[in-house]
Amino acid sequence: MTTDGPLDLESLALEAAEGDLDTVVVAFPDMTGRLLGKRVTARFFLDHVVDRGGHAGEGIEACNYLLTTDVEMEVVPGYRYATWEAGYGDFRAIPDLNTLRRIPWLEATALVLCDLTDHDGNPVSVSPRQILKDQLKRAEAAGFSVKMGSELEFFLSPDTYEQVAENHFRAPRTEGWYNLDYHILQTSKDEPIIRRIRNEMLGANIPIEFSKGEAAPGQHEINLRYSDALEMADNHTVYKNGVKEIAHLEGRSATFMAKPYAAQPGSSCHIHTSLWSTDGETPHSCGEAGDGMSADMRAFVAGLQTHLADLTLLGAPNLNSYKRYQPESWAPTATVWALDNRTAGLRLVGHGAGLRIESRIPGADANPYLAFAGVIAAGLAGIEAGLDCGEPFNGNAYAANADDSDDGPTLTHVPWNLPDATIAFRDSDVANGAFGEDVMYHLVHGAEAEWKAFHQSVTDWEYRRGYERL
Repeated sequence: MTTDGPLDLESLALEAAEGDLDTVVVAFPDMTGRLLGKRVTARFFLDHVVDRGGHAGEGIEACNYLLTTDVEMEVVPGYRYATWEAGYGDFRAIPDLNTLRRIPWLEATALVLCDLTDHDGNPVSVSPRQILKDQLKRAEAAGFSVKMGSELEFFLSPDTYEQVAENHFRAPRTEGWYNLDYHILQTSKDEPIIRRIRNEMLGANIPIEFSKGEAAPGQHEINLRYSDALEMADNHTVYKNGVKEIAHLEGRSATFMAKPYAAQPGSSCHIHTSLWSTDGETPHSCGEAGDGMSADMRAFVAGLQTHLADLTLLGAPNLNSYKRYQPESWAPTATVWALDNRTAGLRLVGHGAGLRIESRIPGADANPYLAFAGVIAAGLAGIEAGLDCGEPFNGNAYAANADDSDDGPTLTHVPWNLPDATIAFRDSDVANGAFGEDVMYHLVHGAEAEWKAFHQSVTDWEYRRGYERL
């Protein structure tokens, strides 16, 4: 039987009956954006997990501590949402059947993403998918739907994940040894795995546009087609997980760290955003003539210029995130908009219905649900305040200053480290108004715990610098 096209419950049941599908990964994103969940037999999924055939689906249950751990899966004390005192109970993961898809790189396997609810069926407000959904509801109330696209870069290594770990994560080799930006010969060497990723993502109903080499040895970018913001975040998450799974199956490894190599450019997550009518049919980003921004889009961009620095934490959530922000590194830090200018943090590109603003600030390590939510919250603040973005910046935004010296224009820059970004986010009126007390506490506490964990560690850099000489 055919296994092409979207997967629904009817086709899942047919493929399960014929033995073509026997496993469904029932998953949800955690606070880092990675997928957690369970592998469920296809028959149990159809009979018990989802609404079908007159019975109410039960979803799956999982421990609520999963939204309060760090990347090491260590329980982080001090959260309000889930605690030792409350006993770390369960939440329920309810499949969103719009996300049901085959996973071609895993044998006889499908995947579905879930929303999280408490025992009473209420959404878990601090779950990343719900955080984004809440911002999309605010946009809808303002008369818009939001379409987004995220461009993810990653480094490919001939070393397996196990080999990298055995070498204590010291300088994994890269595929190739020179800059392969748009390079056809060098990317041909990686084409067997890159082609597999492109084609198998299409088989997973993730619309791939193209692949290209990026600006460092072993660095690649594979672009997904833009879509509604929630669908884009879902596709981003499944794609990112899939790239790592395929790399593993090919005896290699891939990393989406923001800055895995000090001497090379980092990996970004450029976020493209456009405004549409609530039915998603009519573009609202361009003016009536189609050759410039509408008043609403100008206000949205003004909101990004004014507030995105304070919401940097949502697009740069880790210690390593801030290592990208180096002068003339292709990772802009100035929250200024410009016309097709890659030195600016906000780059206006496209025309007509394709007119959109690109935020070049987030890194590839960002949780897309949170990064998208931050962009929407900042932009909506501009619309609510009736702001205007003014004239575009001209020149090299890296050369502009973040102080009061006379050597160039003064621009607002993103924070340079995680503690500063955490404080800026915590104290932001826009963030507090958009996300509410529970979400703000949850996100800030996670960032503070990450900094504390790092601050209590001793790095290789410290050993090299001080073991003998200090």
